[in-house]
Amino acid sequence: MSGHDLLRGRKALVTGGGRGIGLAIVRAFVREGAQVAVTDLDPGAAEAAAGEHGERARAFRLDVTDGAETEGVFDAALEWMQGLDLVAANAGISTMNRVVALSEEEWDSNMAVNAKGVFLTNREAVRRFLASGTEGVIVNTASLAGKIGAPLLAHYAASKFAVVGFTQSLAKEVGEHGIRVNAICPGFVRTSMQEREIVWEGRLRGMTPDAVRDEYVSATPLGRIEEPEDIAEIAVFLASDLARFLTGESINASGGVLMD
Repeated sequence: MSGHDLLRGRKALVTGGGRGIGLAIVRAFVREGAQVAVTDLDPGAAEAAAGEHGERARAFRLDVTDGAETEGVFDAALEWMQGLDLVAANAGISTMNRVVALSEEEWDSNMAVNAKGVFLTNREAVRRFLASGTEGVIVNTASLAGKIGAPLLAHYAASKFAVVGFTQSLAKEVGEHGIRVNAICPGFVRTSMQEREIVWEGRLRGMTPDAVRDEYVSATPLGRIEEPEDIAEIAVFLASDLARFLTGESINASGGVLMD
């Protein structure tokens, strides 16, 4: 899709930008005119993503669960871009297990990346928006599982429910400064994370991965697996002035799996 300059001149930072939904967001932001700091725990993935866009993007390694590292990467990105207008807090992980078999490590790791990581990223973004007087925009990646619980994903759902509640709360805190904070709740998205999940779910339920995927399609009124680009286009909308009066929303982007 060709660009329409919806983000022309904006300075953006994307977490988890090396693959999947994050990579699609990076590409869409650049297409729409933004300069993008691409962050990822995997520096090679970040470099590859940034390398697609020449001087318009630069890679930074970032562990979003580390507050000091997050602060340092924001400082470095701000110095490179000479400003910050937009942050997409997209980094996330998942595992699958029944609660009776769920380990503390699985619970803690999901909470650390999906919930704490969003908190730290959003905190650094807001600090910089306030310091510069920027009416900035934050787009958080939540999940369908942040709206409705799912078996085998209790810990993941808890972390994504946290993102939805955090998004609403922060939006109310910073609205008076013109800062907008929204979230996207994807459904069954075709990513490397999904490829792992359908194998895990198949094992836990005694099904083949293909049968699991077929269930996902059957549950989706639009009749297909969601693509990362479907989410990226919504991120562009939320980041742009087209969504200038939207804040505190967690938008269902599931092809109709959840309607409310």
